[in-house]
Amino acid sequence: MNFDLTEDESMLKSMTERFVQDRYDTETRRAYLAESTGFSKENWALLGELGILAAALPEAAGGLDLGPTSIAVVSEALGNGMVVEPVIESAFFTAPLFFAGAEDTLAAQWSEPLASGEKRVAFAHYEKGSRGGSVWIETQLRKNGSGLILNGTKPYVTAGHGADGFVVSARHTGEAGDAEGWSLYFVPGDAEGLSQSTWRMADGSIAVSLSLENVSVPPEYELKDGAALLASAETRASLARSAEALGIMERLFAETLDYVRQREQFGTPIGKFQAIQHRLAAQYAEIEQARALLELAIVSADGDSFAQAVAGARAFIAEAGINLGHEAIQLHGGMGITEELAIGQGHKRLLVISRWPDNAEAALDRYIEAD
Repeated sequence: MNFDLTEDESMLKSMTERFVQDRYDTETRRAYLAESTGFSKENWALLGELGILAAALPEAAGGLDLGPTSIAVVSEALGNGMVVEPVIESAFFTAPLFFAGAEDTLAAQWSEPLASGEKRVAFAHYEKGSRGGSVWIETQLRKNGSGLILNGTKPYVTAGHGADGFVVSARHTGEAGDAEGWSLYFVPGDAEGLSQSTWRMADGSIAVSLSLENVSVPPEYELKDGAALLASAETRASLARSAEALGIMERLFAETLDYVRQREQFGTPIGKFQAIQHRLAAQYAEIEQARALLELAIVSADGDSFAQAVAGARAFIAEAGINLGHEAIQLHGGMGITEELAIGQGHKRLLVISRWPDNAEAALDRYIEAD
């Protein structure tokens, strides 16, 4: 990012880059993914100590309440280091969404644990009928005396393994595809009737399938205006994911550029071949276009066009990232797909970002519909 950062933002950026430098290389990244939660609990606690997990949280919850610029800067640095801890999905998306709608007493109970990294929350919303970001909620809510009962399945809960709580969408009226008639509810991770099974995504991270069978929560666990809050929360999360993808693209390009300067063919570094230079120039142009679109979204944050600008950036970066990953692999040859290189690992992460929670076509549709 080429913005003038505030003192807090500059400090946060420097701390994130130092965290990556001290804690990450390709081997340690693979080791973190192999852990039972799919990331390092030690790293998560350290991120809490550094204040990174509190960056997007409101001040009332012990957070820094930083805006889109700082979130994008941190996300780009995390992407450049290909960090596997679920900072975006948990700390930049689900936790702020929770605090935006939670009743004061509930929020107070979770503010310090979430800001410090002692606890985590995950978002359980998407179901098998969800396509292209459209609403599809079969999970049902019914009232039982003074309590609320939840029943349903959430098969695609990223960063859900080991989470201490879940923000769950459930329908109280209407059909599964109706835009209205549903809300968000907080469900503790140890709630009776809540069970989960784990599965690995393409990048090696762990997601869970969440099953709710007569899960009971008190009425005050409903998040106020949850459905309305979700749209803005998803926009901010999409911005962060695009910034992460940009960081990965920069990393893969730098490694590819270094490789073609060293790899020789016919006694000459392949980076001197005009065809290779043209392909690298095209990759560089895509990175700069991605950066420009991301910066446009950031400067639009206080206006009515923010969601549209984020959707436009998302639509371009999702596809550009995959294309750059393909090129990086091809220029490295067969070794490009191995786990020993950052190229293969980064490509897998870009693949997940480009398809989760929706794809470039869905983002483009949102961009067009916003006109």
